[in-house]
Amino acid sequence: MQNELITKRTIEAIGEEIGYELGAQMVKDYQVANPQDSYCYVIGRNIIETILAQPGCVGIQFYNAYNEMGEKTLVYVGLDADGKTIIEYSTVTKEGQLSFEKGIVADRIERRPTSRPVPTTDGGAGVDDWNWTID
Repeated sequence: MQNELITKRTIEAIGEEIGYELGAQMVKDYQVANPQDSYCYVIGRNIIETILAQPGCVGIQFYNAYNEMGEKTLVYVGLDADGKTIIEYSTVTKEGQLSFEKGIVADRIERRPTSRPVPTTDGGAGVDDWNWTID
């Protein structure tokens, strides 16, 4: 039981605020090393909330992947407290019957182009480089 609580707490606690300066430096370092890669990926709130709303979901795992057109993308799935991918989960219907639902396996991110200026680390002229207008 204690191990389960530690595992659950650990997965739920992954990630932290790192601040603009460190975030900008990390992005800049990657973009300088990988100038032909996508600038960033955008994932909407609706699918993230839907994944997190699955019973027992405590986090999301992202996989590098190629979509049907051979473009780099991300596939993302929910994780349970044991760090296992939620492939299926059980629910109880209104009639009291046990039902099994498929876990959500998602994609369809929006890729941003490669020709985007890198953010500055001093918060100066490049501060708006992280902002995008959706057409």
